[in-house]
Amino acid sequence: MAAAGGSPSIVEYFGGEDGYRCGYCKNETGNLSHGMWAHSMTVQDYQDLIDRGWRRSGKYVYKPIMNQTCCPQYTIRCQALRFQTSKSHKKVLKKMLKFISKGDVLKVVSEEEPMDSHIEDAVACDFAYKSESHVSQSELTLLSVDHTEGVENEDKDTGETKEEVKVQKVESSSLQIHADKDTPVLGEPSRSAKMVHAPPKPGKGADLSKPPCRKAKDIRKERKLQKLLQNQTCTSEGSSLQAGDQVLLLQNSKSKTNQPKTIEDFVFVSLPDDAPHKLEVRVVRSSPPSSQFKATFQESYQVYKRYQMVVHKDPPDKPTINQFTRFLCDSPLEAENAPTGPECGYGSFHQQYWLDGKIIAVGVIDILPYCVSSVYLYYDPDYSFLSLGVYSALREIAFTRQLHEKAPDLCFYYMGFYIHSCPKMRYKGQYRPSDLLCPETYIWTPIEQCLPLLERSKYCRFNQDLEAVDEGRITELGRVKILHKRTMMPYSVYKKRRKGPSDEAIVQQYASLVGQTCSERMLLFRS
Repeated sequence: MAAAGGSPSIVEYFGGEDGYRCGYCKNETGNLSHGMWAHSMTVQDYQDLIDRGWRRSGKYVYKPIMNQTCCPQYTIRCQALRFQTSKSHKKVLKKMLKFISKGDVLKVVSEEEPMDSHIEDAVACDFAYKSESHVSQSELTLLSVDHTEGVENEDKDTGETKEEVKVQKVESSSLQIHADKDTPVLGEPSRSAKMVHAPPKPGKGADLSKPPCRKAKDIRKERKLQKLLQNQTCTSEGSSLQAGDQVLLLQNSKSKTNQPKTIEDFVFVSLPDDAPHKLEVRVVRSSPPSSQFKATFQESYQVYKRYQMVVHKDPPDKPTINQFTRFLCDSPLEAENAPTGPECGYGSFHQQYWLDGKIIAVGVIDILPYCVSSVYLYYDPDYSFLSLGVYSALREIAFTRQLHEKAPDLCFYYMGFYIHSCPKMRYKGQYRPSDLLCPETYIWTPIEQCLPLLERSKYCRFNQDLEAVDEGRITELGRVKILHKRTMMPYSVYKKRRKGPSDEAIVQQYASLVGQTCSERMLLFRS
């Protein structure tokens, strides 16, 4: 159920797709997935869907058929609050810092770092719009709501209960699909937030009963950093992250003696006044498009077009403005704000990287109740030597940690899919600690426990408790919400009214994939 006063999600399910060409193993028909077109979607519904293995490409939301597709794609998330930079990550951060502060860097792309940290999504856009919806907006506007107090449980042989159906007429304008900025959609944490933990390993550690020893040098560096941040703000459209908030963030994550440096230690540093370059990161809302997004649209598109042609070898006529808009600008997510949420709100954004007054890279992201979800990255190929794929991922992890200061529930960074069967896509497992989603029980499992299983089989159930089941599975089909002839009703009512052959099998498949909770909140459009 959407928040009071908000618009519910409306989706159109297409069922299991025919096989498409796989961008990883190049199998012409091996890429199999279920898909649906999201006409509108609340951020809570999308959060719950990606916690069940779904992912969006524009307004198309798809879920790989894991035990059939040629290259199984496992949802991966990084625990941003516990993230530790690796040696290779530090190398990328230092390279950017050196370039900005000294302008001196060897312009050679490092072979140990992938050029593109989101390459799989270039493949997603190829099939996303073959199933594009052709339903008119008027068909999606609610005119009435059918209520039944007692919805039949289809799984019990108790016979049909004869309840009088009450039809409540409502004004069309009050239920138009729109972004309700004053109403948060912050439901219960997803059931899939559960994790399977390995037993703790014995080891040596610091005496936690004593305060950590701090050197005078560290204290001086911290004071210098605080002074710097007092004169610096990290701007997000519609709001600004104040210097005091940044100081608090850095105090919480400040590297102490004998501890590795954090991302913030490399990003928020004092630069000389005569630094040859200036890097600025701006967050602009892409859907609905904000004024800053509109003002920079053409420049951003030109970066995308050049990126697709140089990095992905697209012909010049393929990366059109229409493709760019549908793939990376259109989003079904409703813009939402909450008192305990981030100042920029929830929804879809472009994180623009401005170097010396021009855009050199753009990270497409969704800000959801419990995570920042990375959608895509494109950049100016002239700056490949800066390893922008890795750098942007690290900045998005740092951004997640910043948002956590205002939104305590928001603490994960979702990196899309991990594809172990494709060696080029294994690099996402280097962002530790990270978890993979079990494709059968939707339980998060530390990646260290998953890798040995994936070495033996490309498709795996990560949850080793053989009695465990999907706790969010569909149990009452009659409660699935349906939008039929501009009227919202439970499936139990729709089933009686429907004329023609039964569509119970397709509704059952849809409900089993989205789960009981989402099936009762989202409206499944049926013509």
